Amino acid sequence: MRALDAKHYLLEVALLRDKVASFDHYPFSLPAVRALDRLSFHPAMTFLIGENGTGKSTLLEAIAIAWGFNPEGGSINFGFSTRDSHSALHDSLRLTRGTQHPRDGYFFRAESFFNVATEIEKLDADEEPLANPPPPVAGHYGGRSLHEQSHGESFMTLFMERFGGNALYILDEPEAALSPTRQMAMLTRMHDLVKQRSQFIIATNSPILMAYPNAKIVRLSEAGLREVAYTETDYYSVTKEFLNRHERMLAELLGD
Repeated sequence: MRALDAKHYLLEVALLRDKVASFDHYPFSLPAVRALDRLSFHPAMTFLIGENGTGKSTLLEAIAIAWGFNPEGGSINFGFSTRDSHSALHDSLRLTRGTQHPRDGYFFRAESFFNVATEIEKLDADEEPLANPPPPVAGHYGGRSLHEQSHGESFMTLFMERFGGNALYILDEPEAALSPTRQMAMLTRMHDLVKQRSQFIIATNSPILMAYPNAKIVRLSEAGLREVAYTETDYYSVTKEFLNRHERMLAELLGD
């Protein structure tokens, strides 16, 4: 995948360090945030990876809010709030936008997608009778309530029905409810959307998703942020080692 095949909607994010009162308090105490200066994004696919607690979801959330998305997820038009739990990091970020403007966009959070599904039902139920009523919001999600689908099915419905290209998609652990086969299907769908002028920024733990060709992979760790090749990631090496030597590794792990 060549870079010219996708639009560059979000060029980079910078931490305005002079706006940070203290790096001793969360989220600025996170090593990856503390070390952040500027982070540029690939025009097609950027992955943020790292162990739990390194701050990849916190940073992704702040980028999404700074862009204008609702903290709990959804399109740019969603403004509901179930619980105000996001950090203040977005107030200290500066986004550099490209000259191209996306037609659409979406912030997906696996942990709060239930809230988005509930808001969709609420918006359709609250619609006042009109002579020419707008189509129901659920129509953009296949016309079937996301709550009437399994967790994994609702994720795939979002990708297949709601996502339509020419967009900036910011995704937090989209693989959370998906089998390996479904993750491969998601990878195919993401590739189709990249060819339709979409840009993805994804926090993930999936070695399947981060295998996307020529993607930019940024590892967050105690040492800060560093761009790495796919085969340099622990996700790749540990998964490969386990699958190739699963009996021996299980014996080591289980002490048998």
